[in-house]
Amino acid sequence: MAADGGRAALPCAFNPKSQQFLALCAQDGRLRIWNTDSKTLQQEYVPSAHLSAACTCVTWGPCRAVQDVPQRKRRKCEAGSAVEQSDLLALGTAAGSILIYSTVKGDLHCTLDGGHSGPVNSVQWHPEDPVLYSGSDDTHIAEWDLQKGKVSCKWKADRSAVSSLCISPDGKLLLSAGMTIKMWNLETKEVYRKFTGHSTMVTTLCFATTRPPDSNGMYFLSGAAHDRLLSVWQVRSDGKDKNSVVSFTLTDEPRHIDLQTSSRKDEAMRLAVVCKDGQLHLFEHFLNGICKKPLSPVCSLQVSTMKGDSPVPVPLLAAALCADRQNLMLAYGHHLQPVMEKTPFNTSERHACLVRDVHATLSLSVDTAVTKVKTPVVNQKSKVLIPGLPGHKAPIKLTPNEAEKRKKGASTTEMSIEERLEQIELSVGKGAAKGSSSLQTDSFAVLLVQGLESKDEKILNKIFQTKKETLIKNTVARLPPPVILPLLEELARKLQGHPYTAMLVVQWFKAVLAQHASYLSSLPDLASQLGPIYHVFESRVKLFQQLTRLHGKLYLLLTQVATSNSARKVCEVDSTAKLVYEEESSDEDEVSEDEGRPEDDSDNWEEDEAAMEVTGDKKNHKEEEEEDDDEEEDMKDESKANGDSDMDPENESEEE
Repeated sequence: MAADGGRAALPCAFNPKSQQFLALCAQDGRLRIWNTDSKTLQQEYVPSAHLSAACTCVTWGPCRAVQDVPQRKRRKCEAGSAVEQSDLLALGTAAGSILIYSTVKGDLHCTLDGGHSGPVNSVQWHPEDPVLYSGSDDTHIAEWDLQKGKVSCKWKADRSAVSSLCISPDGKLLLSAGMTIKMWNLETKEVYRKFTGHSTMVTTLCFATTRPPDSNGMYFLSGAAHDRLLSVWQVRSDGKDKNSVVSFTLTDEPRHIDLQTSSRKDEAMRLAVVCKDGQLHLFEHFLNGICKKPLSPVCSLQVSTMKGDSPVPVPLLAAALCADRQNLMLAYGHHLQPVMEKTPFNTSERHACLVRDVHATLSLSVDTAVTKVKTPVVNQKSKVLIPGLPGHKAPIKLTPNEAEKRKKGASTTEMSIEERLEQIELSVGKGAAKGSSSLQTDSFAVLLVQGLESKDEKILNKIFQTKKETLIKNTVARLPPPVILPLLEELARKLQGHPYTAMLVVQWFKAVLAQHASYLSSLPDLASQLGPIYHVFESRVKLFQQLTRLHGKLYLLLTQVATSNSARKVCEVDSTAKLVYEEESSDEDEVSEDEGRPEDDSDNWEEDEAAMEVTGDKKNHKEEEEEDDDEEEDMKDESKANGDSDMDPENESEEE
């Protein structure tokens, strides 16, 4: 059973019960049916619109009579060919139509049109009635009457696209999923239950038990894109079934699922899950109530091949549990030539690795009777010329005269590779600089395509170390469209490596999204293919806001520390003079400092002179008074000596 909604994975499915055939839809829209017994290609069908309406899902019909599908006019030889068998395949396309292919006829049986306006994501057959159910991107579920080939009922299931469908074993309930899971009553077309728990698009739905819902014994499991858990839900009669009861841990998101249901409580459910990373996980569990702890796989299986001395993992495409409960049917390798193998498994080993020589197996399993391509007979002396290799040259039309001259001068030797390279260098040197850049970008584009096809790490590392923005843009612009998605996957892988390589890879991401946005927007499964890249960028940028806040706080603290240090330096300024200037002066200037004042203020020199004259007069007057006093004292002394001290005051006044 394929994971119907996994649009990133190629649709593939084993036929029920016998697992004798593997139906696989390639990227080019071709349907190939491989025989698991003979390991050969049984049938190949190319739809008329395989390029514009690629196959999005494939489902085998139940084992029943062929008359359940709309019949065309049959010949008399085909009248008695209605036998109970599983030979019908339902193919959902990106154009909204459904193709019914018959493996008995080896051709298209009928086409169901007019039901959907968007790509069909899931197709499910009714186990008993001649009815088919389909879910699409147009958010609707269509019920098809296979006897009439028309839509008998159509209803809106969800606000978002319907990515997966599953019908209960009794044919009374239908599970549909987009972002939420709904359980529908097929008689009334009403919602019976709702289940929420996945944050991304649900891509896998599958019933795990055959018990009725009223007995609290109905379980189903679901898986979502970019989710490493499979959730198991219990349908309870009391309606208390909002949370999942069991979880299975995986190494990557589920791509292909096959299980063996349990009909009793004492019977274990067995589950085989092929993940996106190419590993297979096996689970065994008794579904009987809630189990809080997530369950690990009983056994994990990986296929590898030897490349030199080191093993290289080989991705698993699909797996099916055989009816004997002891063997596994595996399909691994490339979708164009898968390798089918039936192998026993031992649950006592937690991890198992199957080492296989894939190249030798493929060379032995090629059936020349099925292929319509004839191998040409090549002479040993012939030379194979391929564009891009030395020796390849475009045909040159010669005139008759030149042809005759060429025949006559047959002794002329052909130019060597060194001479050709010298001519190329001369022509490039004579030309403008644009020629050299175009040659460089062309060689980079060719090298990049070769590195992506051969997965040569040396070539890819050399190219991705380029830092010139113009060279990256010109190289990406010259890439063909089929190389864009492998380039993005390689860039996403390198983005998770060393931080230095991540810095260089971001420029390539920017150039690819800018140059090839129109091509990428035309892809129907772009969201699932670029989902991991978006999640990587989202996880890297998730903490950017917190980092900017932390950067701002740190910047504020550092500026405060710097300002406090600068303020401390200002406060601790040394007050001592670094330089002292002393003017030389004479002794006269030191004595009479007032003589130099008129030189300082030349405007007030007159006032200064007047003031100086006044002070000089005052000094002279004081000196005269002092001289008079001295003379009087001398006269008094003389009079005392002569005896004139007894004179009357009157006489004194007269004398005065």
